Amino acid sequence: MKFLQSLLGKTRFAVRNGSLPRVSGTRFYNVPAEEYNRRNYAKNVQEYNTVLGSLNAQRRIFLLRDVYEDMMLDGVRPTRETFHALAVGSMRGSRMHDAFFFKDQMKIMGLVPDVTFYNFLISTCGKCKNSDQAVQILEEMKSMEVKPNVQTYICLLHACAAQGRIDRVQIIVRDMTAAGLGLNKFSYAGLIVAHQNKTPLTDDFDAKVIEYVGRSKNWSSVETDSANAENVMVGVTDEELYNLPTAEYVTRRGGFLNRPFTAYHTAFNAAADFKNVKLTDTLLEMLEKENKTPDIYIVMQVIRCYCHAGEIDRGLQFFEDFLALGKGNAAEIYVTLAEGAMVGYTEKGMQISIDILTRMNERNFFMNSKMGSELLIMAAGEKTGGYTNANYIWDLMRARNIYPSLAAVEAYYQGLKDRQIPQDDPRLMLVTQMYDNLRSRFRT
Repeated sequence: MKFLQSLLGKTRFAVRNGSLPRVSGTRFYNVPAEEYNRRNYAKNVQEYNTVLGSLNAQRRIFLLRDVYEDMMLDGVRPTRETFHALAVGSMRGSRMHDAFFFKDQMKIMGLVPDVTFYNFLISTCGKCKNSDQAVQILEEMKSMEVKPNVQTYICLLHACAAQGRIDRVQIIVRDMTAAGLGLNKFSYAGLIVAHQNKTPLTDDFDAKVIEYVGRSKNWSSVETDSANAENVMVGVTDEELYNLPTAEYVTRRGGFLNRPFTAYHTAFNAAADFKNVKLTDTLLEMLEKENKTPDIYIVMQVIRCYCHAGEIDRGLQFFEDFLALGKGNAAEIYVTLAEGAMVGYTEKGMQISIDILTRMNERNFFMNSKMGSELLIMAAGEKTGGYTNANYIWDLMRARNIYPSLAAVEAYYQGLKDRQIPQDDPRLMLVTQMYDNLRSRFRT
């Protein structure tokens, strides 16, 4: 009641002020047609769909709902393609509330959500770790007489795996088998993720991971290819749909990711997360017995596991051995080793880290803002020593016009302040200025 009274009070004030549209959210265009056309960025549903596709590609997910509201104001009726684009964006941004809003709007427009839309919805629930809602979506599909496909079940499997719900995952596997849907590499990856996220960790975790990786080599030929034309058209890969850790790397150049290794990727990632050197070594032996060479993603996970487990020398040796094979090279493996060597901030590790970064710089490898920011945050945590690594990373990013994130700048700024550097120091002044600018932009 107090909220309604407050809103009524604001409305009366707005009427007297002439600013009612700003309060009510209604927009009026009392401008000439030429001016209106200049302001309006889309005129029909095809142009709006193009705008939505562009926003999805740029990961500017927060603008999707604004675009949809503009469509409504312009009287443009959205199509099924429009809602698919909105669902993809909501999935990528982990915006479950928006995803369900667009589902309701789709029904209001007289469009029945199809299996592809529901798959995006279940995937969004998985990203938000809400398996209960994902199960409810499957029940809604059945009530709407929308037949689930193999993607639906695998999306649901991964949504339950994200919460470590092994009991639900096993039921889904049973249902898939009963429906004649074979388990493919993504299914076995989901089983590994489920055991990885199980709390507390089961005693047979290593044995289960090895078992699923082994079984994935003989995955069923029944509906093996889970991709469909709609997903390809909107640029959604299977790895992204199922929320696998390799999703951000799948579109990289050849040699970075060997897609048949999906179960191996998930297993090596889990081993690295748990600093499980024994499991990592076992998986490497399995690959060697198959006469297969690890791809760059696996190399990153092996180095990460060794370094975080305190075996920096083994991580460095594995790095050198892989480069000597000439099977591939990327900035990510340099960054992984440089970051892992800084764990514990030992004198030897910090020296290895800066040596690797120097080698990477000499080879002119591109380092984006994400990698640089993660390195800077790690280096800024050094409490003793000369702060050489953090300063080098900062100078390297500045020389290449790479802008670090607010979190990275803040960590570096606090590290400099803790060292009681004079206020007129040029480096500190520059960092302070950038920190203040970023803080005013993102924390207003």
